[in-house]
Amino acid sequence: MNKRVIAVFTGNRAEYGLQYPILKAIQAHPDLDYRLIVSGAHLEKDFGQTIREIEADGFEIHAEVKIDLAEDTLLATAGAIGSGVLSMSQALNRLQPDFLIVYADRFEGFAAVIAGTQMNVPTAHVEGGDVTEGGALDDSVRHAMSKLAHLHFTTNQQASNRLLAMGEEPWRVHTVGFPAIDLIKRGLFAKPAEIVDRLKLDLTRPVVIFTQHSVTTQFEQSAAQLLPALQALRQLSTEGVQIILTYPNNDAGGRRIIDQLHAFIEPGLPNVQLHHSLGRHLYHGLLALAKDSGCRVACVGNSSSGIKETPAFGCPTVNVGSRQAGRLRGSNVIDAGYDSDEIYSAVQRCLQDQEFRSICQRRVNPYGIGDAGEKIAARLAEIPLDLPKLLTKKMTLLGESREGWFR
Repeated sequence: MNKRVIAVFTGNRAEYGLQYPILKAIQAHPDLDYRLIVSGAHLEKDFGQTIREIEADGFEIHAEVKIDLAEDTLLATAGAIGSGVLSMSQALNRLQPDFLIVYADRFEGFAAVIAGTQMNVPTAHVEGGDVTEGGALDDSVRHAMSKLAHLHFTTNQQASNRLLAMGEEPWRVHTVGFPAIDLIKRGLFAKPAEIVDRLKLDLTRPVVIFTQHSVTTQFEQSAAQLLPALQALRQLSTEGVQIILTYPNNDAGGRRIIDQLHAFIEPGLPNVQLHHSLGRHLYHGLLALAKDSGCRVACVGNSSSGIKETPAFGCPTVNVGSRQAGRLRGSNVIDAGYDSDEIYSAVQRCLQDQEFRSICQRRVNPYGIGDAGEKIAARLAEIPLDLPKLLTKKMTLLGESREGWFR
């Protein structure tokens, strides 16, 4: 029997880290073969050219799809989606996959879903049904991708329920959990000795990992929204806290954040270092330090990883601003506004409050137990390739009015 060919699209570093377990599960399945399509920030030198990380992981790259974000504006984002549809359609036409997998809610993935579904390629969407109400375009893009996609692999039951409430047919919706948990459960991350060697940290002193992305509906304010956090981090650094800064995504407003980060480190602040990308292996290793009661580590910023990945490590987290509003979260997360004193106090609680740190260790992870990749691969292998049924989506909501409500 010929193996089914699964095209996997990745457009940035965080997304790839979440897709790694899916790729490994597809690679290991006897009835599946993968075709890896790399795009977006992976190909950009300014954002770390993280295609090198993919190559280092040993995956073959079958297509490089250039999606240029020429300027730091929403106009450029719209143009990038358009060019991405064109480039992605050419790659799919060449690869001729049986399925396409696209992750989450970014503009690069949106372009990939449009291309795939318009070319009658059965398309699976991972992480649909989530909610982030904080002013980013993520919700609108994610829900649009869900309505285009033919199969759904969600990270939690609430997300599955939302997709069903959007009229998706139940057989298309599969609750598999959060793929990153697969790697965490297997301990596939840097150990403390490697972290000390590569980042030159003193693990007897506190560590903060910081990433803040642009809120795309407020991208003009991205620099101003960052400044309170930098003010809090400056104070923490002078008190001996070691600060690991990473670049934001390549969204509108992202380059303004990068400029502020470089201006922040330029005076030579003590205990501060800036990285284009830590990579999944090192990043998860830093979060895992929280498992050792002798290590004081906190994740700070507005990245979704601070919500979705930190509970698996029991790592205290400060979520800054509105970007992740509405997202399902664990008891290890403290919310803070764009206020330097509020951020500083929240970080100090994460590092110094032993009772809160104990609560984080006893947390219940709402994002699964660590077998998402295998579940996804198994479903892709077993679902009948009945293209008329796969491609013809039906709306389950009848639209009937009962007592003033439409059902």
